[in-house]
Amino acid sequence: MAKVTNAFDTYSATADREQLSDVIYNISPQQTPFMSSIGKNSIKNVVFDWQTESLPTPSGTGQLEGFELSRTAATATTRVSNVAMISSRDATVTGSQQSSDPAGKKSEMAHQLAIMSKALKRDMETALCQNGGKTTGNATTARKTGGFESWMKSNVSKAASGAPTGGGTAPTDGTQRALTEALLKAVLQSCFTNGGEPSMAICGPVNKQ
Repeated sequence: MAKVTNAFDTYSATADREQLSDVIYNISPQQTPFMSSIGKNSIKNVVFDWQTESLPTPSGTGQLEGFELSRTAATATTRVSNVAMISSRDATVTGSQQSSDPAGKKSEMAHQLAIMSKALKRDMETALCQNGGKTTGNATTARKTGGFESWMKSNVSKAASGAPTGGGTAPTDGTQRALTEALLKAVLQSCFTNGGEPSMAICGPVNKQ
């Protein structure tokens, strides 16, 4: 069908208002499954300690009638410690931009702070899941919290070249392997034998699929 003669169209118009959505879609992954699933506690010092203990080895041996009590030596708790790490994100907005009328947000500064708070939470998830050991730090070196992997000494499955350490020391990564049902079941059995009660499995996208 032919176009009407001298019809003024959008290709010639110069004053049409822009069509900008009033919704902002954030496409970055934001989930923090590890940090969201563990407990939280407030501390009042740079170094924070806690205690662990284990029950004596199980015994199925009975005693004679009228047996004389043999006193068992008590076992002290094990005291371990980690270091509080400082995490930081910031945002800066000019006064002119703060006074403007941006699409999808009432306040540019509030929006930027919301983005940085999500980024900070994701930074903390990364720090907790890393295999780096704790670092006390000094006036020129930043403190570093020992990641979850640095505390795992048992219930660990690594290739021959890998080795867990525990105590907040960075472990040695083994050669990368494909996740198999046999490997997973072996770790679950080890957890049960050592008193662990896992209820969640967290893995990266490669293994998850």
